[in-house]
Amino acid sequence: LEYNGDPWRLLVMGRLSAQCTDARVNIVSEELFEKFPTAKDMADGDLSEIERIVKPCGLYMMKAKNLKDASIMLVNEFSGELPQEMDELLRLPGVGRKIANLILGDIYKKPAIVADTHCIRISGRLGFTEEGEKNPVKVERVLKEYVPEEEQSDFCHRIVLFGREYCTVLLQF
Repeated sequence: LEYNGDPWRLLVMGRLSAQCTDARVNIVSEELFEKFPTAKDMADGDLSEIERIVKPCGLYMMKAKNLKDASIMLVNEFSGELPQEMDELLRLPGVGRKIANLILGDIYKKPAIVADTHCIRISGRLGFTEEGEKNPVKVERVLKEYVPEEEQSDFCHRIVLFGREYCTVLLQF
């Protein structure tokens, strides 16, 4: 995702990326951030306009509502700043462990395992977890045991790239 280092933008793009490609999110985000450059702008923005812009990402009504509600919460409860703790991040509408870990690792440089589809699949193939394990929380816990804290965020990015580019065929047994 091309978020320019702005934590709020990473949150928004992370939410948009659910069941959508990073390439499409990058394209949609250009217009979205032009219209709503800050959490305050989005909090004050028209929901139907947010929906219109994010529609190409799919699930647009829920994503738009989550983005607006999360922006309102950020402005009202966190002075516009993303929280630095998992529990507080998980309170934001539309934010699950995957997005929270992405923010903790990429923005705050804290230990964090982003257990996305590729990470889960490759972890099974490498023998970290049982082949076919689909529970991201289990995968996250297991990988935290194997991957040193200072390497967790980078490890996840590398394994995702590897999964997308090289290990794309699903094995059938």
